[in-house]
Order: sequence, then C-alpha cells, then structure tokens
Amino acid sequence: MDVCLVIKERLQVLGVGQKDLAAATEVTESYISQLLTRKKLPPAPDRTDIYEKMGKFLKLSSGKLAKLAELQRREALKEKFEDPPAPLFHEVRELVLSKCAPGKQQQIRAIFEKQPFGELERLVTQKLLDVIKRVAREELKSEKWLHSVARLSGRSYKQMRVVILEFLDTDVFHVSLENCVSFLDPLIESWDIDLSGFAMQIVLNRRLAPGHSRRFEFVETQPVQPSVDEPGLNRFFKDASLSGNVTPEEIEFLKRLRFKGKRPTALYYYRELQNLRDPLHFAP
Repeated sequence: MDVCLVIKERLQVLGVGQKDLAAATEVTESYISQLLTRKKLPPAPDRTDIYEKMGKFLKLSSGKLAKLAELQRREALKEKFEDPPAPLFHEVRELVLSKCAPGKQQQIRAIFEKQPFGELERLVTQKLLDVIKRVAREELKSEKWLHSVARLSGRSYKQMRVVILEFLDTDVFHVSLENCVSFLDPLIESWDIDLSGFAMQIVLNRRLAPGHSRRFEFVETQPVQPSVDEPGLNRFFKDASLSGNVTPEEIEFLKRLRFKGKRPTALYYYRELQNLRDPLHFAP
C-alpha cells in the first residue's frame, strides 16, 4: 500500500476532498492532485512538513505517511539509480559559475567544461543546494517570510509553499532552472573553493537570508571519534543489492562518516561508496 492509496481511502472515509486536504496542508489543490495521481513522487519525509499536517487532518497515526513515503521513494530511486546522470542545464551551470569568486571563475569553468557534470561540478552545486535548503527549511515555518518571498516572485502563499517543498525535495541530479532562479540566484551572493583541500566558502545575500550572512566552510576532515551505530548504515549492510561486494576497507570508511542532525539512508551509503571507488575523485 502506498501513500496515494492511503490518502485516497482516508479522504473517502472522512467524506472530504482534495481541496480540503490542500487547505489543511497549506499547499495548492493542484499539488495534491499531482501527488495522488502519482505524477509527483512523494517528497522525502526529512525535507518537508507535509506529512505531519496531512496525518493530523486525515486522523492517521503519527509517522504513518512518512514511513510509507520513505519506502515508496526507496523503491522508485532503486529503479532509476542505474540511469546515467544527465548534465546540468547550460543556464544552471552558467548561474553557478557567475556566483564563483572572480579570481577563480576561469579555472573552475575549464574544469567544468572538461568533464560534463563531473565530480567538481556536482560537489559545488550540491553544496550550494545544501546551504540554500538549510535557509528554506528554517524559513518554511515563517509565514511572514513566505508571504514576502511570494510577493517578490508573484506567487500566492500556497504556491510558494509548494515551490519550497519541491525545492527541498530536489537534489543535484534533478535541480531545475526554476529552482536556481527562485532560490540559488537571489540567496547566494558568492562562493569560493580551495581546490587543494576542497574547502568551500559560501556567502549568502543578507537581505534575503536574515541571520545567514556569514560565510560557510565545508571541509572534509578525518573523524577522530569511534564509530556510532547508524540505522541507515545497518540497512545498507543488510541489503545485498547495495552492499554485496563491499570490502573491509570500504566498510571501515563508511563507519567513520559523521553527520550532525541528519540520519542518512542506505542509498546515501551506496552513493558514497561509488564516489569512493571513482578514480576521478582522487589526484594521482
């Protein structure tokens, strides 16, 4: 049983319609319709507040819709995972490059163009998305901020919530030009990266991101604490289709990964493993 079927059954039992659910969830009726007709994949539970609002309105046990959505997304991602990643839209790449520190633009552009959607381009774009999502996730609870952004973009409050919810559910492989125009362009002031150690600094536009005008630095460091038990890692080891040929050295590497305030899924560890095995990610 998937999320769509459960929601449809509860709507019928309660005698309410999609319009009522949309109002309770503070999104557009069109968005609810696309979810229920499976034209949109259910958003990731850890990136949205929609399941909590839906569950309360539909009188479902806490967390039920989120668990179903996670299972449904996992199956859908497994089916699509072997497809080769499509390159970023040309406009998206140009926008990312335009925000790069002037002294580095020419060097970074040469690297980007040498390998379509290569590891550096994915790294930079994903880090930019991570920072913007952090802002959007925090401000999602602020009606004042949402109304302000909605007015600036010519959207209604509910339309803006839908845009943000969809943006929070995207990743570097599916980022759209609309995502960049709506969030990356106005929120990112500039970024710079140290190619020797891949430390990245990101400066946000203080006018649109109150309290987020500081520089962010992302540096991969060797963990010194003992490994902790991660549910996602345990599921990764139990799923032979994901971890069937993992080596002892790779297991040790995955166990030493650290996360603050996030719980990675089994699929994350699979992708991390592929990054570790890719020789293009390491200098000779």
